[in-house]
Amino acid sequence: MTTQQAPNANDFLMGGGGAPSASFPTPGTKIGGTITEQPTVQQQRDLDGKPKFWDDGNPQMQLVVTIQTEQRDPSIEDDDGRRRLFVKGQMKNAVADAVRAAGAPGLQVGGTLDVAYTHDGVPKRGFNAPKQYAARYTPVAANLLNSGATQGAPVADPWATQTAPAATAPPVAPAQQALHAQQQAAGSNDVPF
Repeated sequence: MTTQQAPNANDFLMGGGGAPSASFPTPGTKIGGTITEQPTVQQQRDLDGKPKFWDDGNPQMQLVVTIQTEQRDPSIEDDDGRRRLFVKGQMKNAVADAVRAAGAPGLQVGGTLDVAYTHDGVPKRGFNAPKQYAARYTPVAANLLNSGATQGAPVADPWATQTAPAATAPPVAPAQQALHAQQQAAGSNDVPF
């Protein structure tokens, strides 16, 4: 059974294929922004565009999340900064941990999702080293509280290092806590956010 995501009606009408993909070329790359469309699930595709399947015949699925970023690519005509995150593999685990840490039931339009490519994992024989990610999710309600609508409350910088008092620091997903502990043990004080 092949599962294919139906195109967004406006993208279909206007001839677009949706927002460009977010890319994480090197460790330390961070991409984040407000979720602009309801996340969807679709089947993964290989480089030739053919649907991907597991060895048992089940389709390999991924979550597609469109976020509004500050990025602009001069090679993309009328780039509005929207980017699609294809959430699968270890990134899926990091995003799920971030949603749980935020106490949210899932990703919602208006929430903020920040993802950082932290490092490469251990390669399995015959494969490239898997990218490892950390994520942070701020639910819609928290974004509204931080929007300044409540007595001029400051908006938190999603990429600031965690130097704020613990009472105002955003929740840290367990995967991020483990990464931070590994970095401290290795003598690094770099925090992905």
